[in-house]
Amino acid sequence: MNNKLPQVHLIYNRYKKATPTKKAVVEIRVTHNYKQKYISTGIWLYPNQWKNGKIVNCSDLMHISQVLDQMLSNIKKVILDMVEEGNIDISTLSERLSKMENSKITFLDYCKQRATIRKFGKEEDTQERYNRFIRLFSEWGHIINYEDVTEKNIILYDTYLSDKGMKAYSKWNNYHRFLNSFIMDAIDEGHIKRNPYRWLNIEKGKHTNGIGKYLTMEEFHKIKNTPMPTISLEKVRDLFVFQTYTCMAYSDLKQFDYNEVSEIKGRKVYVSTRKKTKKGFTIPLLDGAMAILIKYNYILPLISLEKYNLFLKSVAQYAGIDKPISSHWARHTGATMLLNEGVSMQIVSKVCGHSSIKITEQVYAKLLDETVVDSISEIEKNL
Repeated sequence: MNNKLPQVHLIYNRYKKATPTKKAVVEIRVTHNYKQKYISTGIWLYPNQWKNGKIVNCSDLMHISQVLDQMLSNIKKVILDMVEEGNIDISTLSERLSKMENSKITFLDYCKQRATIRKFGKEEDTQERYNRFIRLFSEWGHIINYEDVTEKNIILYDTYLSDKGMKAYSKWNNYHRFLNSFIMDAIDEGHIKRNPYRWLNIEKGKHTNGIGKYLTMEEFHKIKNTPMPTISLEKVRDLFVFQTYTCMAYSDLKQFDYNEVSEIKGRKVYVSTRKKTKKGFTIPLLDGAMAILIKYNYILPLISLEKYNLFLKSVAQYAGIDKPISSHWARHTGATMLLNEGVSMQIVSKVCGHSSIKITEQVYAKLLDETVVDSISEIEKNL
């Protein structure tokens, strides 16, 4: 046996495909006797988040570093076990790591660990979706250990989600899809041998694109004009009003800087790039938006997305609106207002910063159908 110990290194962007808008995975490379074994960490980064063999420019850097340190420690422990056994075979590393980790954690714990990895570098609303999945999945509590991952329990999970009042698309997109991805990760790492989703026909439903999640003009004005009982709720309401007038996603709202506002044809205009799609958007600041900025000395009263969405429910109640509004309702409300006022699809797409006009058409196709009917009905009256 070669007495030289295997070398362990972190490797990023092995295939040189990462770009400023495309991530690449961080891997652990183990080298021994001119052979190499690559083990994925599940962490995906943009090039500017990796420097000199280390992760940088990340909000949750400390936690991710702890996860990486633990993975490296586990690999070194397996190598030392091989040394003691007198046979170093790096081709069996993945299998031995899985057995070691299997003996320590449950499938539920594994999902929590993978959620932490998958949230890395994602937008705040995406991170919250993972958190929401983990909370509900833990609350349900029928799949704890690896042996609990069966077709029967997946069906019970689907029934549980239905009993919560969820429609097919919401069940799949917000819950089944996450569980399926964790199961596939567990299979890749050798914890589970088969995926029960392969033998089940879980209805995925049709993507409604959230078009039902918008306020009518009357409802929006109720939100805008109803006095709030506390300063905190007033700030949340004002933020929602500003977001509606600008159609910005909350991640872009958090980056808003009035110093970047310019003037075009006498109108204040905010030009920036969407954090999610990296596409540019152009937003003329309407009088309603400018009024909010002036009120707060051009610095928006931002809070965390989780608190914002929570307080918006109270704002709606005080305004007498029986709808579960959230941050994204403001974006949809603003876009529908523009379309109803005759603004073209191309302009709305530019304002929203969609990656293509096809996205805008998919999201608002239903609305346009309704608008066409209303318009023709109005013409019929005149005829």
